[in-house]
Amino acid sequence: MIKHKEFTKRRHHLMEIAGQGSVVIVRATAPKIRNNDVHYPYRQNSDFLYLSGFSEPEAMLVLLPEDKGGESIMFCRERDRQREMWDGATAGTQGAKELFGFDQAFPMAEMENHLPGLLHGRERIYYDLGKDPDFDQRLIGWLNDFRSKTRKKFMAPDEITALDHNLHEMRLFKSRTEITVMRKSARIAAAAHRRAMRICKPGMNEAEIHAELLHAFTGSQCEASYIPIVGGGSNACILHYISNRDRLNDGDLLLIDAGAEFAGYASDITRTFPVNGKFSGPQRDLYEVVLRAQLEAIDEVRAGNPWDHVHETAVRVATEGMLDLGILKSSLDEALEEEHFKDYYVHNTGHWLGLDVHDVGEYEIDGHSRVLEPGMVLTVEPGIYIPASATGVDETWRGMGIRVEDDVVVTKAGADVLSADICKTIDDIEALMAE
Repeated sequence: MIKHKEFTKRRHHLMEIAGQGSVVIVRATAPKIRNNDVHYPYRQNSDFLYLSGFSEPEAMLVLLPEDKGGESIMFCRERDRQREMWDGATAGTQGAKELFGFDQAFPMAEMENHLPGLLHGRERIYYDLGKDPDFDQRLIGWLNDFRSKTRKKFMAPDEITALDHNLHEMRLFKSRTEITVMRKSARIAAAAHRRAMRICKPGMNEAEIHAELLHAFTGSQCEASYIPIVGGGSNACILHYISNRDRLNDGDLLLIDAGAEFAGYASDITRTFPVNGKFSGPQRDLYEVVLRAQLEAIDEVRAGNPWDHVHETAVRVATEGMLDLGILKSSLDEALEEEHFKDYYVHNTGHWLGLDVHDVGEYEIDGHSRVLEPGMVLTVEPGIYIPASATGVDETWRGMGIRVEDDVVVTKAGADVLSADICKTIDDIEALMAE
Protein backbone atom coordinates (compact mmCIF):
# COMPACT_ATOMS: atom_id res chain seq x y z
CA MET A 1 0.00 0.00 0.00
CA ILE A 2 1.07 3.60 -0.58
CA LYS A 3 1.92 5.54 2.60
CA HIS A 4 0.80 9.10 3.25
CA LYS A 5 4.40 10.35 2.91
CA GLU A 6 4.24 9.65 -0.81
CA PHE A 7 0.94 11.51 -1.16
CA THR A 8 2.50 14.45 0.71
CA LYS A 9 5.46 14.38 -1.68
CA ARG A 10 3.08 14.45 -4.66
CA ARG A 11 1.22 17.46 -3.28
CA HIS A 12 4.47 19.36 -2.73
CA HIS A 13 5.63 18.52 -6.24
CA LEU A 14 2.38 19.83 -7.72
CA MET A 15 2.64 23.01 -5.63
CA GLU A 16 6.17 23.58 -6.99
CA ILE A 17 4.80 23.29 -10.53
CA ALA A 18 1.83 25.59 -9.81
CA GLY A 19 4.10 28.20 -8.25
CA GLN A 20 3.75 30.77 -5.53
CA GLY A 21 0.65 32.92 -5.84
CA SER A 22 -1.50 30.02 -7.02
CA VAL A 23 -4.19 27.96 -5.37
CA VAL A 24 -5.00 24.39 -6.44
CA ILE A 25 -8.52 23.00 -5.94
CA VAL A 26 -9.44 19.34 -6.50
CA ARG A 27 -12.91 18.00 -5.78
CA ALA A 28 -13.86 14.47 -4.74
CA THR A 29 -16.27 12.52 -6.94
CA ALA A 30 -19.91 12.91 -5.93
CA PRO A 31 -21.85 9.71 -5.11
CA LYS A 32 -24.03 8.57 -8.01
CA ILE A 33 -27.54 7.14 -7.88
CA ARG A 34 -28.08 3.88 -9.76
CA ASN A 35 -31.84 3.82 -9.36
CA ASN A 36 -34.25 5.31 -6.80
CA ASP A 37 -32.27 5.29 -3.53
CA VAL A 38 -29.63 2.72 -4.58
CA HIS A 39 -26.12 4.07 -5.20
CA TYR A 40 -23.44 2.80 -7.51
CA PRO A 41 -20.37 1.55 -5.60
CA TYR A 42 -18.35 4.65 -4.77
CA ARG A 43 -15.06 5.22 -6.61
CA GLN A 44 -12.96 8.26 -5.78
CA ASN A 45 -11.85 10.74 -8.45
CA SER A 46 -8.44 9.48 -9.61
CA ASP A 47 -6.75 12.90 -9.44
CA PHE A 48 -8.07 13.40 -5.92
CA LEU A 49 -6.98 9.89 -4.90
CA TYR A 50 -3.52 10.42 -6.39
CA LEU A 51 -2.92 13.53 -4.30
CA SER A 52 -4.59 12.45 -1.07
CA GLY A 53 -5.13 8.71 -0.70
CA PHE A 54 -8.52 9.77 0.67
CA SER A 55 -11.37 7.59 -0.59
CA GLU A 56 -14.41 9.26 1.03
CA PRO A 57 -16.98 11.34 -0.88
CA GLU A 58 -18.01 14.90 0.07
CA ALA A 59 -14.43 16.16 0.21
CA MET A 60 -12.23 18.82 -1.37
CA LEU A 61 -8.48 19.37 -1.47
CA VAL A 62 -6.96 22.85 -1.48
CA LEU A 63 -3.22 23.43 -1.99
CA LEU A 64 -1.59 26.78 -1.24
CA PRO A 65 1.94 26.96 -2.71
CA GLU A 66 4.42 29.13 -0.80
CA ASP A 67 8.07 30.08 -1.15
CA LYS A 68 9.18 27.15 1.00
CA GLY A 69 6.83 24.22 0.54
CA GLY A 70 3.20 25.16 0.94
CA GLU A 71 0.07 24.18 2.80
CA SER A 72 -2.35 21.29 2.18
CA ILE A 73 -5.92 21.69 3.37
CA MET A 74 -8.67 19.06 3.36
CA PHE A 75 -12.38 19.76 3.57
CA CYS A 76 -14.26 16.58 4.48
CA ARG A 77 -17.21 15.19 6.40
CA GLU A 78 -17.00 15.59 10.14
CA ARG A 79 -17.45 12.42 12.14
CA ASP A 80 -21.10 11.69 12.99
CA ARG A 81 -21.85 8.66 15.18
CA GLN A 82 -25.40 8.33 13.94
CA ARG A 83 -24.39 8.45 10.27
CA GLU A 84 -21.49 6.06 10.89
CA MET A 85 -23.99 3.47 12.15
CA TRP A 86 -25.41 3.39 8.61
CA ASP A 87 -22.38 4.01 6.40
CA GLY A 88 -19.34 3.04 8.49
CA ALA A 89 -16.52 4.98 10.09
CA THR A 90 -15.12 8.15 8.51
CA ALA A 91 -11.78 9.89 9.04
CA GLY A 92 -13.21 13.25 10.05
CA THR A 93 -11.10 16.41 10.20
CA GLN A 94 -8.87 15.01 12.93
CA GLY A 95 -8.20 11.84 10.93
CA ALA A 96 -7.48 13.87 7.80
CA LYS A 97 -4.56 15.46 9.64
CA GLU A 98 -3.34 12.51 11.67
CA LEU A 99 -3.87 9.68 9.17
CA PHE A 100 -3.41 11.47 5.84
CA GLY A 101 -0.87 14.17 6.72
CA PHE A 102 -2.84 17.32 5.88
CA ASP A 103 -1.73 20.58 7.47
CA GLN A 104 -5.29 21.71 8.15
CA ALA A 105 -8.74 20.18 7.85
CA PHE A 106 -12.21 21.73 8.04
CA PRO A 107 -15.71 20.27 7.90
CA MET A 108 -17.09 20.25 4.37
CA ALA A 109 -20.19 21.99 5.70
CA GLU A 110 -18.01 25.03 6.50
CA MET A 111 -16.38 25.22 3.05
CA GLU A 112 -18.33 28.36 2.07
CA ASN A 113 -16.97 30.15 5.15
CA HIS A 114 -13.32 29.26 4.59
CA LEU A 115 -12.59 28.89 0.88
CA PRO A 116 -13.22 32.47 -0.29
CA GLY A 117 -10.76 33.66 2.33
CA LEU A 118 -8.13 31.19 1.14
CA LEU A 119 -8.32 32.74 -2.33
CA HIS A 120 -7.28 36.17 -1.07
CA GLY A 121 -3.81 37.17 -2.16
CA ARG A 122 -3.68 34.52 -4.88
CA GLU A 123 -3.11 35.34 -8.54
CA ARG A 124 -4.55 32.25 -10.23
CA ILE A 125 -6.63 29.17 -9.51
CA TYR A 126 -5.74 25.73 -10.85
CA TYR A 127 -9.04 23.93 -11.19
CA ASP A 128 -10.75 21.84 -13.88
CA LEU A 129 -13.99 23.58 -14.80
CA GLY A 130 -16.88 21.52 -16.13
CA LYS A 131 -16.72 18.49 -13.83
CA ASP A 132 -18.87 19.93 -11.04
CA PRO A 133 -21.25 22.58 -12.49
CA ASP A 134 -22.71 23.60 -9.11
CA PHE A 135 -19.29 24.31 -7.62
CA ASP A 136 -18.18 25.99 -10.88
CA GLN A 137 -20.98 28.53 -10.44
CA ARG A 138 -20.03 29.23 -6.83
CA LEU A 139 -16.36 29.67 -7.73
CA ILE A 140 -17.14 32.02 -10.61
CA GLY A 141 -19.52 33.91 -8.34
CA TRP A 142 -16.77 34.48 -5.78
CA LEU A 143 -14.41 35.72 -8.49
CA ASN A 144 -17.02 38.13 -9.81
CA ASP A 145 -17.57 39.37 -6.29
CA PHE A 146 -13.82 39.86 -5.85
CA ARG A 147 -13.61 41.83 -9.09
CA SER A 148 -16.31 44.20 -7.90
CA LYS A 149 -14.10 45.25 -5.00
CA THR A 150 -11.20 47.68 -5.15
CA ARG A 151 -8.16 45.75 -6.33
CA LYS A 152 -5.75 47.78 -4.17
CA LYS A 153 -7.56 46.65 -1.06
CA PHE A 154 -8.63 43.21 -2.16
CA MET A 155 -6.15 41.17 -4.21
CA ALA A 156 -7.76 38.01 -5.59
CA PRO A 157 -7.32 35.55 -8.50
CA ASP A 158 -8.26 36.81 -11.94
CA GLU A 159 -7.85 33.57 -13.89
CA ILE A 160 -8.74 29.89 -13.70
CA THR A 161 -6.24 27.50 -15.29
CA ALA A 162 -6.89 23.86 -16.12
CA LEU A 163 -5.10 21.56 -13.72
CA ASP A 164 -5.16 18.37 -15.74
CA HIS A 165 -2.08 18.85 -17.93
CA ASN A 166 0.45 19.27 -15.11
CA LEU A 167 -1.19 16.75 -12.81
CA HIS A 168 -1.63 14.12 -15.50
CA GLU A 169 1.98 14.46 -16.55
CA MET A 170 2.90 13.60 -12.95
CA ARG A 171 0.56 10.60 -12.92
CA LEU A 172 2.07 9.24 -16.14
CA PHE A 173 5.34 8.38 -14.39
CA LYS A 174 4.88 5.70 -11.72
CA SER A 175 7.02 5.55 -8.60
CA ARG A 176 8.60 2.34 -7.35
CA THR A 177 5.79 1.98 -4.83
CA GLU A 178 3.11 2.46 -7.50
CA ILE A 179 4.72 -0.21 -9.68
CA THR A 180 4.77 -2.59 -6.70
CA VAL A 181 1.05 -2.02 -6.20
CA MET A 182 0.35 -2.47 -9.91
CA ARG A 183 2.36 -5.68 -9.96
CA LYS A 184 0.14 -7.04 -7.18
CA SER A 185 -2.97 -5.94 -9.08
CA ALA A 186 -1.70 -7.81 -12.16
CA ARG A 187 -0.89 -10.93 -10.14
CA ILE A 188 -4.40 -11.00 -8.69
CA ALA A 189 -5.88 -10.64 -12.18
CA ALA A 190 -3.54 -13.31 -13.55
CA ALA A 191 -4.71 -15.72 -10.85
CA ALA A 192 -8.32 -15.06 -11.89
CA HIS A 193 -7.45 -15.82 -15.53
CA ARG A 194 -5.73 -19.07 -14.51
CA ARG A 195 -8.83 -20.03 -12.53
CA ALA A 196 -11.00 -19.40 -15.60
CA MET A 197 -8.77 -21.53 -17.82
CA ARG A 198 -8.80 -24.42 -15.37
CA ILE A 199 -12.58 -24.62 -14.96
CA CYS A 200 -13.66 -23.82 -18.52
CA LYS A 201 -15.36 -26.61 -20.45
CA PRO A 202 -17.99 -26.93 -23.20
CA GLY A 203 -21.56 -26.39 -22.05
CA MET A 204 -20.72 -23.80 -19.43
CA ASN A 205 -22.14 -20.31 -19.71
CA GLU A 206 -20.10 -17.12 -20.08
CA ALA A 207 -21.83 -15.93 -16.90
CA GLU A 208 -20.25 -18.76 -14.90
CA ILE A 209 -16.77 -17.71 -15.99
CA HIS A 210 -17.64 -14.07 -15.20
CA ALA A 211 -18.69 -15.14 -11.70
CA GLU A 212 -15.43 -17.01 -11.15
CA LEU A 213 -13.44 -13.91 -12.10
CA LEU A 214 -15.36 -11.77 -9.61
CA HIS A 215 -14.94 -14.45 -6.95
CA ALA A 216 -11.16 -14.37 -7.42
CA PHE A 217 -11.05 -10.56 -7.26
CA THR A 218 -13.25 -10.28 -4.19
CA GLY A 219 -11.32 -13.01 -2.41
CA SER A 220 -8.17 -10.91 -2.83
CA GLN A 221 -9.87 -7.83 -1.35
CA CYS A 222 -10.17 -5.97 -4.61
CA GLU A 223 -12.71 -5.54 -7.37
CA ALA A 224 -12.86 -5.60 -11.13
CA SER A 225 -11.21 -2.55 -12.66
CA TYR A 226 -13.89 -2.68 -15.40
CA ILE A 227 -16.75 -4.99 -16.34
CA PRO A 228 -15.05 -8.18 -17.58
CA ILE A 229 -15.42 -9.24 -21.19
CA VAL A 230 -16.16 -12.97 -21.44
CA GLY A 231 -16.79 -13.59 -25.13
CA GLY A 232 -17.16 -17.10 -26.49
CA GLY A 233 -17.06 -17.80 -30.23
CA SER A 234 -18.09 -14.84 -32.39
CA ASN A 235 -18.83 -12.75 -29.26
CA ALA A 236 -15.06 -12.25 -29.08
CA CYS A 237 -15.40 -10.07 -32.19
CA ILE A 238 -17.54 -7.57 -30.24
CA LEU A 239 -14.84 -5.40 -28.68
CA HIS A 240 -16.92 -4.15 -25.74
CA TYR A 241 -18.98 -7.29 -25.24
CA ILE A 242 -20.19 -7.41 -21.60
CA SER A 243 -23.47 -9.33 -21.84
CA ASN A 244 -21.60 -12.48 -20.76
CA ARG A 245 -24.61 -14.81 -20.90
CA ASP A 246 -24.16 -17.16 -23.86
CA ARG A 247 -23.33 -20.87 -23.89
CA LEU A 248 -19.68 -21.87 -24.42
CA ASN A 249 -19.56 -24.32 -27.30
CA ASP A 250 -17.12 -27.14 -28.01
CA GLY A 251 -14.67 -26.04 -30.70
CA ASP A 252 -14.99 -22.30 -29.99
CA LEU A 253 -12.41 -19.92 -28.58
CA LEU A 254 -13.09 -17.87 -25.44
CA LEU A 255 -11.70 -14.34 -25.10
CA ILE A 256 -11.48 -12.99 -21.53
CA ASP A 257 -10.52 -9.37 -20.91
CA ALA A 258 -10.48 -8.81 -17.14
CA GLY A 259 -8.44 -6.80 -14.67
CA ALA A 260 -8.38 -6.18 -10.93
CA GLU A 261 -8.26 -2.88 -9.08
CA PHE A 262 -6.01 -3.00 -6.03
CA ALA A 263 -5.45 0.08 -3.84
CA GLY A 264 -6.94 2.17 -6.64
CA TYR A 265 -4.59 0.87 -9.36
CA ALA A 266 -5.86 -1.13 -12.33
CA SER A 267 -4.58 -4.15 -14.19
CA ASP A 268 -5.85 -5.00 -17.68
CA ILE A 269 -5.20 -8.49 -19.07
CA THR A 270 -6.64 -10.40 -22.02
CA ARG A 271 -6.20 -14.06 -22.86
CA THR A 272 -7.85 -16.15 -25.59
CA PHE A 273 -8.04 -19.93 -25.31
CA PRO A 274 -10.07 -22.91 -26.60
CA VAL A 275 -13.20 -23.80 -24.63
CA ASN A 276 -12.37 -27.51 -24.90
CA GLY A 277 -8.70 -27.07 -23.99
CA LYS A 278 -7.26 -27.81 -27.44
CA PHE A 279 -6.60 -25.34 -30.27
CA SER A 280 -7.75 -26.48 -33.69
CA GLY A 281 -5.36 -26.09 -36.63
CA PRO A 282 -6.77 -22.74 -37.88
CA GLN A 283 -7.15 -21.42 -34.31
CA ARG A 284 -3.53 -22.32 -33.64
CA ASP A 285 -2.38 -20.57 -36.83
CA LEU A 286 -4.21 -17.32 -36.16
CA TYR A 287 -3.33 -17.32 -32.46
CA GLU A 288 0.37 -17.65 -33.30
CA VAL A 289 0.10 -14.56 -35.51
CA VAL A 290 -1.40 -12.47 -32.70
CA LEU A 291 1.07 -13.77 -30.11
CA ARG A 292 4.03 -13.10 -32.39
CA ALA A 293 2.73 -9.55 -32.97
CA GLN A 294 2.48 -9.02 -29.22
CA LEU A 295 5.93 -10.38 -28.40
CA GLU A 296 7.62 -8.23 -31.05
CA ALA A 297 5.63 -5.17 -29.91
CA ILE A 298 6.67 -5.76 -26.28
CA ASP A 299 10.27 -5.87 -27.48
CA GLU A 300 9.77 -2.26 -28.65
CA VAL A 301 8.78 -1.16 -25.12
CA ARG A 302 12.08 0.39 -24.05
CA ALA A 303 13.24 3.84 -23.01
CA GLY A 304 14.06 6.02 -26.02
CA ASN A 305 11.67 4.35 -28.46
CA PRO A 306 8.67 6.32 -29.74
CA TRP A 307 5.26 5.22 -28.47
CA ASP A 308 3.97 4.56 -31.98
CA HIS A 309 6.73 2.01 -32.67
CA VAL A 310 4.85 -0.41 -30.43
CA HIS A 311 1.69 -0.15 -32.52
CA GLU A 312 3.47 -0.08 -35.87
CA THR A 313 5.44 -3.22 -35.03
CA ALA A 314 2.33 -5.15 -33.97
CA VAL A 315 0.44 -4.05 -37.08
CA ARG A 316 3.26 -5.06 -39.40
CA VAL A 317 3.64 -8.54 -37.86
CA ALA A 318 -0.14 -9.11 -37.75
CA THR A 319 -0.52 -7.98 -41.36
CA GLU A 320 2.27 -10.30 -42.51
CA GLY A 321 0.55 -13.16 -40.70
CA MET A 322 -2.86 -12.44 -42.21
CA LEU A 323 -1.29 -12.33 -45.68
CA ASP A 324 0.44 -15.68 -45.09
CA LEU A 325 -2.88 -17.23 -44.00
CA GLY A 326 -4.76 -15.81 -46.99
CA ILE A 327 -7.00 -13.61 -44.84
CA LEU A 328 -5.63 -10.55 -46.65
CA LYS A 329 -4.83 -10.67 -50.35
CA SER A 330 -2.30 -8.09 -51.51
CA SER A 331 1.36 -7.24 -51.07
CA LEU A 332 2.60 -6.29 -47.61
CA ASP A 333 3.39 -2.73 -48.71
CA GLU A 334 -0.08 -2.29 -50.18
CA ALA A 335 -1.80 -3.80 -47.13
CA LEU A 336 0.05 -1.41 -44.82
CA GLU A 337 -0.14 1.69 -47.03
CA GLU A 338 -3.84 1.29 -47.82
CA GLU A 339 -4.57 -0.03 -44.30
CA HIS A 340 -6.27 -3.24 -45.44
CA PHE A 341 -5.41 -4.67 -42.02
CA LYS A 342 -8.00 -2.37 -40.43
CA ASP A 343 -10.75 -4.70 -41.60
CA TYR A 344 -9.67 -7.10 -38.85
CA TYR A 345 -7.15 -5.20 -36.71
CA VAL A 346 -9.38 -2.39 -35.54
CA HIS A 347 -7.88 -0.78 -32.43
CA ASN A 348 -4.61 0.65 -31.19
CA THR A 349 -2.13 -1.74 -29.66
CA GLY A 350 -2.18 -0.24 -26.18
CA HIS A 351 -2.85 2.59 -23.76
CA TRP A 352 -1.44 4.05 -20.56
CA LEU A 353 -2.37 2.21 -17.37
CA GLY A 354 -2.53 3.36 -13.75
CA LEU A 355 -5.25 4.68 -11.47
CA ASP A 356 -7.49 4.58 -14.54
CA VAL A 357 -7.65 1.63 -16.93
CA HIS A 358 -7.20 4.07 -19.80
CA ASP A 359 -4.88 6.23 -17.78
CA VAL A 360 -4.01 9.88 -18.29
CA GLY A 361 -1.02 11.17 -20.23
CA GLU A 362 -0.27 12.55 -23.68
CA TYR A 363 0.58 10.20 -26.54
CA GLU A 364 1.98 12.97 -28.74
CA ILE A 365 4.09 16.05 -28.02
CA ASP A 366 4.15 18.87 -30.58
CA GLY A 367 2.56 16.59 -33.15
CA HIS A 368 5.16 13.83 -32.76
CA SER A 369 4.87 10.46 -31.08
CA ARG A 370 5.96 10.60 -27.47
CA VAL A 371 9.23 8.90 -26.55
CA LEU A 372 8.91 6.16 -23.93
CA GLU A 373 10.60 6.84 -20.59
CA PRO A 374 11.25 4.75 -17.48
CA GLY A 375 8.26 4.58 -15.14
CA MET A 376 5.58 4.69 -17.82
CA VAL A 377 3.15 1.75 -17.73
CA LEU A 378 1.18 0.67 -20.78
CA THR A 379 -0.77 -2.26 -22.17
CA VAL A 380 0.32 -4.17 -25.26
CA GLU A 381 -2.74 -5.80 -26.81
CA PRO A 382 -2.80 -6.69 -30.51
CA GLY A 383 -5.98 -8.35 -31.70
CA ILE A 384 -7.47 -9.83 -34.88
CA TYR A 385 -11.26 -10.09 -35.15
CA ILE A 386 -13.00 -11.74 -38.09
CA PRO A 387 -16.79 -11.45 -37.66
CA ALA A 388 -19.09 -14.27 -38.69
CA SER A 389 -20.47 -11.89 -41.34
CA ALA A 390 -17.07 -11.35 -43.00
CA THR A 391 -17.74 -12.63 -46.50
CA GLY A 392 -14.36 -11.58 -47.88
CA VAL A 393 -12.47 -14.40 -46.15
CA ASP A 394 -12.63 -18.16 -46.15
CA GLU A 395 -15.29 -19.63 -43.87
CA THR A 396 -12.52 -21.22 -41.79
CA TRP A 397 -11.70 -17.88 -40.13
CA ARG A 398 -15.18 -16.45 -39.67
CA GLY A 399 -16.35 -15.85 -36.12
CA MET A 400 -12.84 -15.98 -34.71
CA GLY A 401 -11.63 -13.19 -32.39
CA ILE A 402 -8.21 -13.30 -30.70
CA ARG A 403 -6.50 -10.76 -28.45
CA VAL A 404 -3.49 -11.14 -26.13
CA GLU A 405 -2.88 -8.31 -23.66
CA ASP A 406 -0.26 -7.68 -20.99
CA ASP A 407 0.64 -4.82 -18.65
CA VAL A 408 4.17 -3.53 -19.22
CA VAL A 409 6.50 -1.11 -17.43
CA VAL A 410 9.07 0.87 -19.41
CA THR A 411 12.56 0.52 -17.92
CA LYS A 412 16.03 1.54 -19.06
CA ALA A 413 16.79 -2.10 -19.83
CA GLY A 414 13.56 -2.83 -21.69
CA ALA A 415 10.09 -4.13 -20.85
CA ASP A 416 9.03 -5.38 -17.42
CA VAL A 417 5.84 -7.44 -17.92
CA LEU A 418 3.72 -7.11 -14.77
CA SER A 419 1.22 -9.75 -15.93
CA ALA A 420 3.75 -12.49 -16.69
CA ASP A 421 2.10 -14.84 -14.16
CA ILE A 422 -0.51 -15.96 -16.68
CA CYS A 423 0.64 -18.14 -19.56
CA LYS A 424 0.06 -17.28 -23.22
CA THR A 425 1.89 -19.79 -25.42
CA ILE A 426 -0.29 -22.49 -26.95
CA ASP A 427 1.56 -25.34 -25.22
CA ASP A 428 1.36 -23.65 -21.81
CA ILE A 429 -2.33 -22.84 -22.18
CA GLU A 430 -3.19 -26.39 -23.20
CA ALA A 431 -1.09 -27.80 -20.34
CA LEU A 432 -2.80 -25.55 -17.78
CA MET A 433 -6.26 -26.44 -19.06
CA ALA A 434 -5.40 -30.15 -18.90
CA GLU A 435 -4.53 -29.98 -15.19
